Amino acid sequence: MLAHYLTLSFRRMWRQRQVNMIRVSSLALGLASGLVIFLVVNYMFSFDRHHPNMGRSFWVVTDIKRETTMQTDAAPRPLAEELRRKYPFVKSATRLETVFGRTISVPDGKKGWVKKFNEARNVCFAEPQYFNHFLVEWISGNPKTALSEPNTIVISERYARKYFDGADPIGRTLRLDNRVDLTVTGMIKNPPANTQLRFDALISYTTIPGMEQSGATADWEGLQTMCFVLLRDGASPQQLHEALDAIRKNSLPAEKAAQYDYHMLPLEDLNHERSGMAPRPVLYALTAIGLLLVLAACINYINLATAQALQRAREVGVRKAVGSNQFQLIRQFMLETAILTCIAIIISLMLTQLAMPLVNRTLATQVDMLHPAISILDLLQPKALVWFLALIASVIILAGLYPAWVLSGFNPTKALTGQLTTKTVGGFTIRRTLITAQFTLSQLFLIIVLVITAQLRHMQKVDWGFRHDRMLTVWLSPPNPVPYDQLRQSWLQLPGVENVTFGSDPPASPYNRPTPFSYHIASKPEPFETRLRAADEHYIPSFGLSLAAGRNFRSTDTTAQEVLVNEALVRQLGVSPVSAVVGKRMRIKDADRIIVGVVKDFRSGDLHQSIQPVTIVHDLGHTTMAVLTLSPTPPETTLKAIEQVWDEVLPDRVYKADHLDDLLGSFFDMERLLAGFVQVFACIAMAMSCIGLYGLVTFMAEGRAKEIGVRRVLGARTQQLLWIFGREFGRLILIGSLIAAPLGWWLTGSWLQQYAHRISTGVWLIAATLGLTLLITALTVLGHAMKAAVADPVKYLRAQ
Repeated sequence: MLAHYLTLSFRRMWRQRQVNMIRVSSLALGLASGLVIFLVVNYMFSFDRHHPNMGRSFWVVTDIKRETTMQTDAAPRPLAEELRRKYPFVKSATRLETVFGRTISVPDGKKGWVKKFNEARNVCFAEPQYFNHFLVEWISGNPKTALSEPNTIVISERYARKYFDGADPIGRTLRLDNRVDLTVTGMIKNPPANTQLRFDALISYTTIPGMEQSGATADWEGLQTMCFVLLRDGASPQQLHEALDAIRKNSLPAEKAAQYDYHMLPLEDLNHERSGMAPRPVLYALTAIGLLLVLAACINYINLATAQALQRAREVGVRKAVGSNQFQLIRQFMLETAILTCIAIIISLMLTQLAMPLVNRTLATQVDMLHPAISILDLLQPKALVWFLALIASVIILAGLYPAWVLSGFNPTKALTGQLTTKTVGGFTIRRTLITAQFTLSQLFLIIVLVITAQLRHMQKVDWGFRHDRMLTVWLSPPNPVPYDQLRQSWLQLPGVENVTFGSDPPASPYNRPTPFSYHIASKPEPFETRLRAADEHYIPSFGLSLAAGRNFRSTDTTAQEVLVNEALVRQLGVSPVSAVVGKRMRIKDADRIIVGVVKDFRSGDLHQSIQPVTIVHDLGHTTMAVLTLSPTPPETTLKAIEQVWDEVLPDRVYKADHLDDLLGSFFDMERLLAGFVQVFACIAMAMSCIGLYGLVTFMAEGRAKEIGVRRVLGARTQQLLWIFGREFGRLILIGSLIAAPLGWWLTGSWLQQYAHRISTGVWLIAATLGLTLLITALTVLGHAMKAAVADPVKYLRAQ
């Protein structure tokens, strides 16, 4: 019997191969889109799930409650040691500090170096307990002792090749910041692609005291370290919560204790909370989009299958007349659906795998040091395989059951005598509903695409309030100080370099941690905070900043006493005119300083915030970058010459430079990524709608063929016949718009609220969405509708 069903199915599919190709293509496209999203979500949810004792492992983070509550991913340096010493229910606590902008070199034994690298993000200071807490595979070395002594380092296979060209690294020496020699005491396997702890080099934590001032590791107010805690069997998380609260109150002064709040998060949330890159709401939203795209593909299959119902009426009538029951017919039609679905799945898997390199590259460019390797082979993992098989079964049932039920329910007498119409077939209202749902989805995506694209263009045209073109930032890696005057004078002698300044950040920076301060005679901090910049006296003219009152820094100030504030800070102080603050005292960073000038407002961060209070301190020792202003048409050799000067003045450090415009452009990376994703989803949704429209116009042409023939005989013009189709689709588009417009307005309005500098939505949004939808609909259905309108009426009226 199965062989008979298969033979009939293949014959039928071959006779209707054109329609079946459209069905399979639609289903494959929807499944591929859903699979890409599901694989990305599955990858994000797999982060740091491989470590032992996940149920007893926690990550300690800190909230700073001042003007606003700032959530951090760090904790005080002494916290882990305090937990280890005083709380028996803590089995282990470990701390690590990520390294940023440090130089690691391979010494040549002659006070020089063979190689040097600027390291960031995947190098950290860690304790021996790190290897008890997290799963790390060792190649050589002893996990218990490798990091127990100062000035030791453990590196991965990847870094062993990088530093020593694959030679045995054990016992070899690396040099950190040209100050400390580190002995390699262990080699580990490369960290997996699905972890936030992507560390290729771990330096012993006991190395820190020798590199910093005395007491630096006993600072309870600084938040430099990440702290992880492993509880003993039977210990309650509530015990840890109470311990953290007690430590906060006992280790900080009462005033400071009220500003800090320690929280514990499960280790499995490392990729979803605070500094994690994949918040759970975003992943759930992506999952919903994936399901919608798969559902849209199933809707198209249903529409195309039922659109061909009248063509299969006689087949069903004959089979019922010779004794087939409804259940046998359903099995036959479900088998056809299963075969087509399997073909679509194979195609979708191929499309998914073709898309994976692009997805992996996109993720790698968005996240530092991430090496994703997502592929369709991830579907073979037990959990992924379960939901993938469930997805296949759901698609077969969703796509096949309703068309099979409709086809198998035909009255054999009416089917054989040609009396079946769209009304007797039934389901036209359901098809209209399904198409309306697709119109709603596609218009919703169009609204979101239009708003995100308009907002992105709006942001790219923003006036930052300072000069940023033709500026090159050169990073000053630790340790400071560097020979500032020598660097500046050497660079200024180069053709193409107009100015040089040193600062901790450009005026607009992603690093905008609020800093408390007190003004004039106040003994307590002000109720609001300021963003801090360290700079030299060339900073203001180099960036084209204007003074509203007072003067610029003087080179004679060598003790970092002079500060500049912006107009926003003066406004929040409630002082008028702005010149009234000049000469007044300001206490910031535990030092009394003097306000010597007021700078006109400029943007200090991304466009999510309005213009914030900013303080610029004349403090060359805390600058971290040089900013060079280039001439409009610098010689081609200028950039190379700038690097050569660096190598001559600072031969032991790695040269790293970026154009300031590129740094400012990084503020929009998330918006660009979001716009790209939504544009892809919108294109897929529109493609689904077009296929669904094809199914509906086919059904209408079949069902209303005789009506069209009669109208043609009675003298109806082609335009009037086309209006039959246009009226139907116009009604569905309008209904979809009435649903999509308020929903899209609410979604995009909520999204835009996060930006202080944002566009205003209006009637243009609805008009543009409707216009695009009508244009795409017309292009999709016009050909088929025209074919039906100009067909010879005799073809349809011969049997009447």
